[in-house]
Amino acid sequence: MTKTIEYTELDHLKDKEHIVSDLYEKLIAQLKKFGPIKIEPKKTSIHLVNRFGFAGVYTRQSYIHLEVHLNYKLTSDRVLKVEQASANRFHHTIKLSSPKEIDKELLTWLKQAYELKK
Repeated sequence: MTKTIEYTELDHLKDKEHIVSDLYEKLIAQLKKFGPIKIEPKKTSIHLVNRFGFAGVYTRQSYIHLEVHLNYKLTSDRVLKVEQASANRFHHTIKLSSPKEIDKELLTWLKQAYELKK
């Protein structure tokens, strides 16, 4: 029988620069204003779930890659990469390296992702 490894938010934040914790804490605090969210730490990322996964946090040494799941393709200089996950789902990777980047524009995208039905 194989043992399942449980991951925690701290696993993703340890050994990172302090800015990563600051970014993560601000992001989660803002997201909680939308309503209940489920935080699911995995091996390589932290999934953020409402009805389904609407975003993912990938911690790096001095920044965060935030993946936002929307039903349309964003066109913004802030988006590093877009992957079409299904017919009506696009995953957008956005680099966060400063708390000021968790702004109205980003939170609008996250709110849209949070409220998606399917």
